[in-house]
Amino acid sequence: MNAIAYCGLACCVCSENKDCIGCQDGGCDIHGWCKNYNCCKAKGLNGCWECAEFPCSGSMLDKPRIRAFGEFARRYGVDELEKCLLRNKENGIVYHYEGQLIGDYDSCQTEEEIIDMIKNGR
Repeated sequence: MNAIAYCGLACCVCSENKDCIGCQDGGCDIHGWCKNYNCCKAKGLNGCWECAEFPCSGSMLDKPRIRAFGEFARRYGVDELEKCLLRNKENGIVYHYEGQLIGDYDSCQTEEEIIDMIKNGR
């Protein structure tokens, strides 16, 4: 499984659907409406963070957490993003609260605070 979705969602720490292998590996059935998936596929990008138009609007990137994850990937690389997210998970930072699509990263007030939490933990 690819650790990070085209938009920046973190498949590597997602607890929402244990059977999902991620959109980059064909595991998501929402491609028809997903602007990020369709755009990245059309442009041959590994993720939105590689695009000169990042961040665009009217997509998953309208959500601060997802936009910040993409910005982190742009600055530091996808491998570093995955490494930091897995480390943070081991240290108790929760990506999704049980039964919800929000978690500790969503408690930050700004994109830069989210990026700081990814890089440095709490």
